[in-house]
Amino acid sequence: MSLPAEFALIARHFRPLAGEGALDLADDAAVLDIPAGRRLVIAADAMVEGVHYLPDDPPGTIGRKLLRVNLSDLAAMGAVPLGYLMTTVLARGTPDAWIAGFAQGLAEDQRDFGLTVLGGDTAATPGPTCLSLTILGTVAPGAVMRRAGAQPGDDVWVSGSIGDGALGLRVLRGDLPGDVAGHLARRYRLPEPRLALGQGIAGIARAGMDVSDGLVQDLGHLCRAAGCGAVIEAEAVPLSAAARGLIMADPALLTTILSGGDDYELLFAAAPGAATALLDAATQAGVAITRIGRMVAGEPEVAVLGRNGRPINLVRGGWSHF
Repeated sequence: MSLPAEFALIARHFRPLAGEGALDLADDAAVLDIPAGRRLVIAADAMVEGVHYLPDDPPGTIGRKLLRVNLSDLAAMGAVPLGYLMTTVLARGTPDAWIAGFAQGLAEDQRDFGLTVLGGDTAATPGPTCLSLTILGTVAPGAVMRRAGAQPGDDVWVSGSIGDGALGLRVLRGDLPGDVAGHLARRYRLPEPRLALGQGIAGIARAGMDVSDGLVQDLGHLCRAAGCGAVIEAEAVPLSAAARGLIMADPALLTTILSGGDDYELLFAAAPGAATALLDAATQAGVAITRIGRMVAGEPEVAVLGRNGRPINLVRGGWSHF
């Protein structure tokens, strides 16, 4: 007797991704051993075709982005990856070659980040395709980096460069000039989860999260969790060479850079005296970090200052899923 279509698809594309604990994807659940002295960290993110990725994005990069945005949540908690569960709700008629490319992308990043699939579910829909992943990781007790904990006077830091993801989306849509295979497009399609940095600064930073919905909006989350405000300097926000070139041609793109999503960099607050330890951790992780402002007493709001300390008013603070 042949396998039903769903199980044949799983056996063909997803079983090769399974590792220890997944029970060969043949049972109703996975069975895991949590390393002694570690706490379990769990997060989930979904991606919808036409909302979180473009319909003509290569399937391999879609699989990798799905995994990476979830790994970024682990990075924001200072956690080490353990494994993941995945649900794929595929538009009816999705070519088998697309699914194969999607799974190949996952396999590539599984090797790079050291984890495997543990289970999940597969279904069909009239469309669009919806992909969901639940990531599991572990962290040492007392080493979890949370959003709450920043204090007035703390420095505000960010990793890498900001705005590349949002600009890359506009390049891919044809709204901005640029190479659709270049740096900005790659940053939109393939964010870099800062796992080593997150693990390195946990216990040094007082609060942190990843930048997924826009720098200003996400800093607002840290402010609300801390019950204080923040002030950042627009000229201090780190930019890639590609982003800097675009903003020089069109300064209005500053709003896109400060409020656009898909950066997946780490945003964190720490006492001024922690700067040396933070920079050492960043060097060990091979990731640049930049001080962009400070936490201040007052309402949980973010003020953005331009040249000469003049406030910049943004039309919107970031991305909304609704």
